[in-house]
Amino acid sequence: MTQPNNPLHGKTLEAILTELERELGFSEMAKYVNINCFKKDPSIKSSLKFLRKTPWAREKVEQLYIDVLT
Repeated sequence: MTQPNNPLHGKTLEAILTELERELGFSEMAKYVNINCFKKDPSIKSSLKFLRKTPWAREKVEQLYIDVLT
C-alpha cells in the first residue's frame, strides 16, 4: 500500500534525524524542539533512544522535518 501524500512514508527515524542534523545542526534543532538530547552532548544515537520512547517529541521532530525539508 502506498502513501503518496505522506512525506514521511519510507523514512526511518534515523534518516529523518540525520537529514535534519545535516541541514540544521543540533543547536538549531533544539530551538524548534526543546529537548535535552539536542542540547546536551547531542548525538543521533541518544536522540533515537529518547524519541523512540517519547511520542510527543517524535511528533515534533517529524513535523520539523516536514516543515524544513519537504
